[in-house]
Order: sequence, then C-alpha cells, then structure tokens
Amino acid sequence: MDLQNIIPKDGPAIEEVQKYIEKYTDEVIVIKCGGSVLLDQNLFNQFIEDISVINKLGLNSIVIHGGGRNIKKKLDQQNIESKFIDGLRVTDKIIIKVVDEALTELNLEIIKKLNIKKCKAQSITAKKNNVITTIPERKELGFVGNPKKVKKETLLAIIKKKEVPVIVPMGIGDDKKPYNINADIAAGAVAKTLNSRRLLLMTDVEGVLDKNKKLISEINSKIAQEMIKDGTIIGGMIPKINTCIDAVNNGVTGVVIVDGRKHHSILFELFSDKGAGTLIRK
Repeated sequence: MDLQNIIPKDGPAIEEVQKYIEKYTDEVIVIKCGGSVLLDQNLFNQFIEDISVINKLGLNSIVIHGGGRNIKKKLDQQNIESKFIDGLRVTDKIIIKVVDEALTELNLEIIKKLNIKKCKAQSITAKKNNVITTIPERKELGFVGNPKKVKKETLLAIIKKKEVPVIVPMGIGDDKKPYNINADIAAGAVAKTLNSRRLLLMTDVEGVLDKNKKLISEINSKIAQEMIKDGTIIGGMIPKINTCIDAVNNGVTGVVIVDGRKHHSILFELFSDKGAGTLIRK
C-alpha cells in the first residue's frame, strides 16, 4: 500500500499511520458529522478527504450526518416556525417533510463528493435502504423518534463491498411513517449494533474540558458521569456525553468527542498519538 500517495501531505506522519492501521483492520469506525463541518466548505472538503482516505486504507467506516442548520434554512424559507421542547424540535407532518428534504439533499451532496474522491458510498435514508426502526420519543414532539433496532446485515453488506454507508438520521416507526432522530443518538445506536471499535462524534468544541477549561484527552465513563453530576460538563455536552457513556457500556470500544474544526481531525484522531479530542472508554 502506497501510504505516501494516500495520506494527505498535511495529515498525520506516515510512521504513525502504519502503527495504527492494523488496530482498525476488520473493525468498524462510525463517524457522526454535523455543525461547522457541514457548513464550512474547507472543513467539509477535509472531512470528505478523511473519509476517502480511511476507505483507501481498506478500513471500514460508516457516516451519519446531522443537518440542523440546513433544516432551519429550509423552514425559514417557507416561513415555518419551529417550537422546541428540551432542545428537540416539535415535528409535525409538514416539518417532517422539510426535514426529510433537507437531510436527503445533504446526504446526496456527501455521496457525490465522496464519489469524486474515488470513494464509493451508498445513501441510506428513511425512504431508501432504511436501516433504523424507531419508537416515538414522546407524543408532544410528533415525528421525533428513538432507534429501536438497526439492520446490521444491510450495513455489513455495504461495508463488505468496500463502500461507505452514508446515513440520514431518520427511521421508520411501527406506523410506517418517517421519524427524525438526533444524529448523535442514531450514530450511537449504529455503533452499538456493530460493536464498533470507534465512534467519532464531530463537534464544534475542543472536547471535554476540566474545571480549568483544559482539554482532557481521555476519561472513563465513571469519571464522565461524575463530571455531569458536579457541573463540570454542562448544557449541550450532557446529552453527547450520555450517548458516549451508553455506547461504551454497550459494546463500543471507545467514543471520541472530536474537534471537527481542527485540521484533518478524523485522521489525526485515528492515526496519530496526539488525537483530536477526548476519548471516552468504559
């Protein structure tokens, strides 16, 4: 394998990459992207390159993407107002259609860009190849769901062909209707079902910070829980960390909160000693 031609010049050192490739052979890496990675063209292109590099190295990755800002833009264009309950968008019949459109557009954009990089990818949406069945989160939220079951075989069949499944965070309920799922939770469900070696949650923050606002490079789930209790971890980071704790306690080897704003953050996290965020283990 000609690593010189696969690893970007501004990526991790070849010697370090060699050391880590073996660790991920025959394993599954689940990557959730959202936030500025999907908005900033430069970060988006790097993200696409990183996924194509993983694929060219012969490793298995699955991508799940958010798209909150894309959804907001579409709703604003149509003058549809959103109500939120505990940070979750109340989703009626009209809004779920807009959500579906916005996420599918983004999904096809990711597929198209990966194909340009000679990386074969397959689109997974609620309408096409759906892999997630859902249960409603709660009645007043409408079409917002939680994963009930993930179709492992469908994903493994795509991976086997050395293609990258790119998943829209939606699923189908028992009523045969589409439900929107929080992308972190959808990624966690996929990672748990496949007992993945790594789940990377890309964010717009450095990682988990201690009381002095210093980055913590690695913690276990027990310490993470204590940090929520004592108020070190607050706000939007709490549901993220709960997803991490749930994943590592249910078959995922390690979950990383990755700073998606960093240069080639996925490659540096997987294939370098310094990483690009906070690793959470059991």
